Amino acid sequence: MPRILLKLSGEALAGANKTGFDEPTVRKVALQVKELVEDGTEVGIVIGGGNFWRGRTSENIDRTKADQIGMLATVMNCIYVSEIFRSVGMKTNILTPFECGTITKLFSKDRANKYFEKGMVVFFAGGTGHPYFSTDTGVVLRAIEVEAEVILLAKAVDGVYDSDPRTNPDARKYTQVSIDEVIEKNLQVVDMTASILAKENKMPMWVFGLEEENSIVNALKGEFTGTRVLV
Repeated sequence: MPRILLKLSGEALAGANKTGFDEPTVRKVALQVKELVEDGTEVGIVIGGGNFWRGRTSENIDRTKADQIGMLATVMNCIYVSEIFRSVGMKTNILTPFECGTITKLFSKDRANKYFEKGMVVFFAGGTGHPYFSTDTGVVLRAIEVEAEVILLAKAVDGVYDSDPRTNPDARKYTQVSIDEVIEKNLQVVDMTASILAKENKMPMWVFGLEEENSIVNALKGEFTGTRVLV
């Protein structure tokens, strides 16, 4: 049974609001994931926290504390998205690398595998549990730990470009690119720590735009229009 790890951008889930949640956007994601699960795909999910918190932009907050706030933002995102998933008929569970009372369960590979075997969508919240590591590193780490086949990166941008397409109209989009080139040219698919972790553990990543119609399902059904990062 195929197993994937889907990384959702917090900003993308916020839609045009740029902050908080846009429920129609989240519901569209939920219906796509439901289709994958019903077809037999095991789905793990990591969500960024950028729709709530960008702590590294402030010079007045200690970096460790800022990153801890960011970790909690990802927990809030996972709770919300998990509930929308449940509302369309899926079973879910949320794992974190630190105690959150009765809100989540502590992460372990065995626990994640048990949930996957029960047909649940497993949310990996709280990043790595440590400061100085982003959710990029968290998603690659969890993908390696649970032996996912591929990471799907659903972003606000529809793939990997040689420069920022939002500021450069002549930016060139890659259909595929090696992880070595990503690292060498600092193409910022994920941050450098996550890129090196993916390279060392041969974890491929597919990058595409979340806003494209049915993009998550299409990525796994031969209609992928984003960028494949090859290892």
